[in-house]
Amino acid sequence: MDTFKVQKTLTKFKKKNTDEPPRCSAVIVAAGSSSRMGYDKIMGALGGIPVLVRTLRAFEESDYVDEIVLVTRLEMLEHAAMLCDKYSISKISKVICGGKTRTESALAGVSEVRKGAKLIAIHDGARPLVSQQLIKRVVYAARDNYSAVPAIKCTDTLKAVDGDGNVRGSVNRDSFVRIQTPQVFEASLIKGALTRAVKDGVTLTDDCSAMDIMGIKTVTVAGEESNIKLTTPIDMAFAEAILRGKS
Repeated sequence: MDTFKVQKTLTKFKKKNTDEPPRCSAVIVAAGSSSRMGYDKIMGALGGIPVLVRTLRAFEESDYVDEIVLVTRLEMLEHAAMLCDKYSISKISKVICGGKTRTESALAGVSEVRKGAKLIAIHDGARPLVSQQLIKRVVYAARDNYSAVPAIKCTDTLKAVDGDGNVRGSVNRDSFVRIQTPQVFEASLIKGALTRAVKDGVTLTDDCSAMDIMGIKTVTVAGEESNIKLTTPIDMAFAEAILRGKS
């Protein structure tokens, strides 16, 4: 997608904004290897329910989500589809196989959303505690700004280090935030941005980085400390504690 096409899309998208509540297609990316967890975290139980099901339920229950496309590993396709049926995830439209990288999996997902979708939310399957309020905030922000992500301010002191791990100086933490998902985008823009990133072989850790490459600004909304990503065994303990606190 060249600069001219990007500007044309932005202009077209801006004119179509209305006072109607925005709605999106949601792509849940759950195709990782869970190497740092030591077991398949997506299928592990959290409060007696599979992590993946909790994630899907959050978008199933959202008034701002029309459909869900689930991206997972080849060997998990059948089991993931069975879970969707067992737990009545009615908004699921497709369960598909992901790619070799996070970016390839995201591109596979956005390429399968229904024709006519104006907004696409991309969410980590391993973030099962995302709230309805957060989904709403990001979807509304993306409606008005093309690209929006939730962010958390850094509270720890940040240091710059060299290749050997030696401290080289302090970093102003006021200029940095921790980015979460869901990240929500104008549909054609994120499809074009991810296509370009995959074509160029660019390694990305999140999806708004693809928008950066296209020169498209992304706005931030308030994230939530409880919206943790399950990466290591201690994260599961934190998640269980958060659930108990909510109960």
